[in-house]
Amino acid sequence: MTALPGSIAFDEYGRPFIIIRDQDKQKRLTGLDALKSHILAAQQIANTLRTSLGPKGLDKMLVSPDGEVTVTNDGATILKNMDVDHEIGKLLVELSQSQDDEIGDGTTGVVVLAGALLEQASTLLDRGIHPIRIADGFELACQKAVEHLEKVADVFPVSSENLEPLIQVAMTTLGSKIINKCHRQMAEIAVKAVLAVADLATRDVNFELIKVEGKVGGRLEDTTLVKGVVIDKTMSHPQMPKELHDVKLAILTCPFEPPKPKTKHKLDVTSVDDYKELRQYEQEKFSEMVSRVKAAGATLAICQWGFDDEANHLLLQQHLPAVRWVGGPEIELIAIATGGRIVPRFEELNPEKLGSAGLVRELVFGTTKDRMLVIEECSNSRAVTILVRGGNAMLVAEAKRSLHDALCVIRSLVQEPRVVYGGGAAEIACSLKVAAHADQLPSLEQYAFRAFAEALECIPLALAENSGLSAIHALSEVKAKQAGTGDSALGIDCMQTGNVNMRELHVIESLKSKRQQLILATQLVKMILKIDDVRSPADSREV
Repeated sequence: MTALPGSIAFDEYGRPFIIIRDQDKQKRLTGLDALKSHILAAQQIANTLRTSLGPKGLDKMLVSPDGEVTVTNDGATILKNMDVDHEIGKLLVELSQSQDDEIGDGTTGVVVLAGALLEQASTLLDRGIHPIRIADGFELACQKAVEHLEKVADVFPVSSENLEPLIQVAMTTLGSKIINKCHRQMAEIAVKAVLAVADLATRDVNFELIKVEGKVGGRLEDTTLVKGVVIDKTMSHPQMPKELHDVKLAILTCPFEPPKPKTKHKLDVTSVDDYKELRQYEQEKFSEMVSRVKAAGATLAICQWGFDDEANHLLLQQHLPAVRWVGGPEIELIAIATGGRIVPRFEELNPEKLGSAGLVRELVFGTTKDRMLVIEECSNSRAVTILVRGGNAMLVAEAKRSLHDALCVIRSLVQEPRVVYGGGAAEIACSLKVAAHADQLPSLEQYAFRAFAEALECIPLALAENSGLSAIHALSEVKAKQAGTGDSALGIDCMQTGNVNMRELHVIESLKSKRQQLILATQLVKMILKIDDVRSPADSREV
């Protein structure tokens, strides 16, 4: 090898490469050491979330760099707000986000399960089993567990006449949240909201029609479901009427302002007459805009942009109530709910593009006179809004996250009406099945099967630990009962009621959510087990 002056050298084939400073002092883990490092990083993330699992799980307080405080036990939220540097830790963050995007619930459980699988994989690596054989064994075990889940799942009745079964599932989801003191009320709100926008014939739920709005003040029990749209705005002028009936809405994305000339030239006003002429022009334009809206038959103008005091006063004189600075998503939801069309130019406004609502009113909160606008009795009555109340912003934000989880679970049941039982019952049933199948395997994968079965027990173990039970004794007792009776509804009695039958306690979870947890966790573990080296761009020295 011949070195040239500077930092470029040539190898024996004449190919140049860059010599990076202190390259000889840098360490890069490869092979088994790299795998152990990855597993250790993933375990640390999983152990952080482990104590948040279940109805007795603890919350985490997360403080952002600018001092904003978040208190939650939602796995996806915790990981999203954590400052994770390790590459494998970032994969676990993406894992919980995938579960949240696909199902909306089970974000903590999927990360805890992935951490347990990696812990078992570490033990198998120490015994000299190749990581590829472990990964393949885990995948086969996952298939066996999913097959058993399908067998033990019960068909679930989804009907708008009988809401109680759906409410029980939503209560299971909300039981581990900070709002569990009123989780029955929240569950009813979530179920009614989803069924209001669901098409049970095609098993489809349009989430765009559900809006969750929060307002600080009041109690959690004051949370209500509004069959319409709630926006955090008021009438643009305090003297405009606070309640309107049989309203025709003009939904505008154009401002009440005179059009500006599209030139780069400046307009210099050099005399009083020029100023008066310009003033007269603006007044005429304002009057023309208002008259166009009135001529179309509108009795309320919803504007995405603002308008100045002169236009506001003119709207009041013409008895045309208006709302300004309404955001884009709210504008779209109002258009969907009222059956109106969004109008980008005043010239395009006509009676056919107006939306209709039976009632528009202002809500007033507390001694500070905070106000919100409610649009009810819309032509498309399927659009609903959940108005969440709470003592502070942190509580309102956590209530909104919890309700989102409940809404997503009910949506999953509408799409696939099959359930399994919670409290670790489904995991224990799958663990027993996978362990029994391992005894029939002649190949090396039987070790991976047993490790997979043992990893599945991490969920009921964590539930028992977080509930203050003797974890090993509680798990052993339930496993013995399941093995003896074959009843897959027996789980950990987290609430210490003296009953381990989750069917009788109505602790129910969506099959779709549980199946997705198994599949996603196994796929991630398989991916991690195949990574034996981590290279950054600086590690590639060839030019």
